[in-house]
Amino acid sequence: MILIGLTGWGDHDSLYTPNLSPRDKLKQYAGYFPTVEVDSTFYAIQPKQNAAKWVKDTPDSFKFIVKAYQGMTGHQRGPIPFQNKNEMFTAFIDSLEPYQAKLAMVLFQFPPWFECKRENVDYLRWCRDAMGDIPCALEFRHSSWFTPEFTQKTIDFMKKENWIHSICDEPQAGVTSIPTVLEVTNDDKVLVRFHGRNIYGWNKRTDQNWREVRYLYRYNHQELLDWKGKLQKLQTQCKQVFSVFNNNSGGDAADNAKQMIDILSIEYDDLAPRQLDLF
Repeated sequence: MILIGLTGWGDHDSLYTPNLSPRDKLKQYAGYFPTVEVDSTFYAIQPKQNAAKWVKDTPDSFKFIVKAYQGMTGHQRGPIPFQNKNEMFTAFIDSLEPYQAKLAMVLFQFPPWFECKRENVDYLRWCRDAMGDIPCALEFRHSSWFTPEFTQKTIDFMKKENWIHSICDEPQAGVTSIPTVLEVTNDDKVLVRFHGRNIYGWNKRTDQNWREVRYLYRYNHQELLDWKGKLQKLQTQCKQVFSVFNNNSGGDAADNAKQMIDILSIEYDDLAPRQLDLF
């Protein structure tokens, strides 16, 4: 099964009826897509009541990809707001309780300065052990993990440690980019994240709005068509292929995701109603 979705549900106005309350957006989002990446968990460990509402607002078959808190992946500048990493991981794991069967995976996306070296490999082992039986995906942002010397070792490590591979489509813009490596490391799931191909904006961090520039990209029909066979190939290697579009800056992610669903001729039969029942 191939499940297409987006990273977040708040910034896709083309999906929603005018003046829709932010609290109701996920309900309408679930009328288009069967999965979503929760990115608010990256910035802060969320109260359980938030996850409980999101679970309530989506169909029984809906799946959440929950992004790991930034303190867990080394993005956080300065001290973490916890006594130690054990307390931080315990708090994050506890926050996942409301998702239950709707949790597809937790995504550990590591920063561009997380290089392929022994202490980082050891930390990955520690993280995977700390997460226990929770499905976890791993995404790198430093090219050293996928040099010719280390690509197969990285894939073998992910298989051995039971990491779900987060495959990326992104600009090839130096050491802060990783190539698209079409390898499945888990029999049950694989994740594909479409970051766009804005080479100019990928490493442009001097601008105050660099995040908006970085993901400003619209995939054309041929680029999406090229991915059709890749996604179908991945589908033959594991049970579920999760594919999320992260090219949100210009409002292109939702359109590209819907295009991909059409290209793959997918019809999801258990989506939420698109028109909310307000009474």
